[in-house]
Amino acid sequence: MAADPSPAMGEALRHLARAVGRPGNTSFADGHDRWSLYRAALDTLAALPLLFEAVSLEPDGPLASGVVGEVLERVPADERERWVGILPPAVRDFSARRARDLGVLESLQRGAVPADSVADVIDEWSDWLQGRAVRVTADHDVLRVVSRRGRTKRIRQAAVDALRER
Repeated sequence: MAADPSPAMGEALRHLARAVGRPGNTSFADGHDRWSLYRAALDTLAALPLLFEAVSLEPDGPLASGVVGEVLERVPADERERWVGILPPAVRDFSARRARDLGVLESLQRGAVPADSVADVIDEWSDWLQGRAVRVTADHDVLRVVSRRGRTKRIRQAAVDALRER
């Protein structure tokens, strides 16, 4: 059986539970219970500051990393680094990469990344970023680069399909 969270974390979790309309009398010793609470908080914009506090105290690194990975797409770009920074160094890499990927996606969406730049860096992009790039860009030159250089057949085909549709 898992141990009850620290007093500070218990208090943060009770505040968070109240903010999302959940009973605050749960022990939250089980990571599954905390994950459920965190998921509910992700859907409540006003609860994000309380979620930040609770996750900053979360003793389960992979659980904290999962929450931060989810929240990165929901917060403004200038807040992402702050969220990544609350993670223990041992589990920070994935979220740091995702935050960078989201910045690239936003640049692609704005049309701020020319195709020749994409050609220079696409091999460094994760499969996730390559796939999402196809969905967000309207730039035919960028789509052509992805259709030729995407890492997987699925990504390349998605880019070909996007070229036909746009």
